Amino acid sequence: MTSASGPIVHRSSALTQFILAPNPGPMSLEGTNSYIVRAAGGPAAVVVDPGPLHEGHLQELAGTGVALILITHRHPDHTGGAARLHHITGAPVRAADPVHCHGGPVLTDNEIIRACGVELRVLATPGHTSDSLSFHLPDDGPDGAVLTGDTVLGRGTTVLDFPDGSLADYLASLDRLEQLGPAMVLPAHGPVLPALDTVVRAYRSHRLDRLEQIRRALNVLGDRAGVHEVTDLVYSDVGPDVRKAAENSVAAQLAYLRR
Repeated sequence: MTSASGPIVHRSSALTQFILAPNPGPMSLEGTNSYIVRAAGGPAAVVVDPGPLHEGHLQELAGTGVALILITHRHPDHTGGAARLHHITGAPVRAADPVHCHGGPVLTDNEIIRACGVELRVLATPGHTSDSLSFHLPDDGPDGAVLTGDTVLGRGTTVLDFPDGSLADYLASLDRLEQLGPAMVLPAHGPVLPALDTVVRAYRSHRLDRLEQIRRALNVLGDRAGVHEVTDLVYSDVGPDVRKAAENSVAAQLAYLRR
């Protein structure tokens, strides 16, 4: 995580860098990308998703001149270190859920944040969780960039944390993100991607394909088949480390079909 000369800070776009948190896993991929957002040469930064409660990682973030901390959603691999980073730096923490705010107000949809020489627009993008947010950086490169949290990942697809997350909300969030065009995708896990609109179309196609698979499974198993039975049939290729995530996605899709 840290080289002899200091933390490894990766350049992700004109206005952003990130430090990778040391929390790799089946759901977090290489770990959480904790983003550092600031105007070129600026002394202060906005940190998006401080990541887990890992003192070394948080101290590295603190050394970037943190003035504001933003949270994309409630999961502990994004929020676990937020209170500690607030304590270290004094920077307020803002989130959609007041439980995860420390010294700052709740974030609201379409709110414009101007800080550290940059402008961020808050976008409510529920589905992965009910409190999921994305942050649009319209001036980050020729097409802008979007910090997507777990709504769009750099690799693979997003789990719907049912019943808090819902497929109806998620599909609506994809529609909203697609309207931002070919903005750069800055995900909380995995590599940076070009062309948000193209990525979103692929995500939507995947979800609709899965829905069709579940419809076919119900034709075989019966309309009232349960989550475990459907998961066994539709996600027969997944390992035990991601089985629970597959069941959550099946539950969300069954609720969507049966609503």
